Amino acid sequence: MKALKSKKGRITIDPRVHFGKPCIAGTRITVQDVLELVQEGIPFSDIIEKFYPDIDIEDIKACVRYALDIVRSEEIHLEKV
Repeated sequence: MKALKSKKGRITIDPRVHFGKPCIAGTRITVQDVLELVQEGIPFSDIIEKFYPDIDIEDIKACVRYALDIVRSEEIHLEKV
């Protein structure tokens, strides 16, 4: 099965890698792992230097854009209480 690419090829979804979780292209680094570090307030430069030296700032930005795109596309259903 072919990997799906998005965000100009920076994010891929491949069912053979991390059970299909979105990853930074060419790595096994999941979008979720990167976003958890961003959530902790770790600067992008530290994420690269201390955790993932094989990625760059544009990869981290692609992870954030990926998450934003998902949130934007969500449908909101309100239930009456």
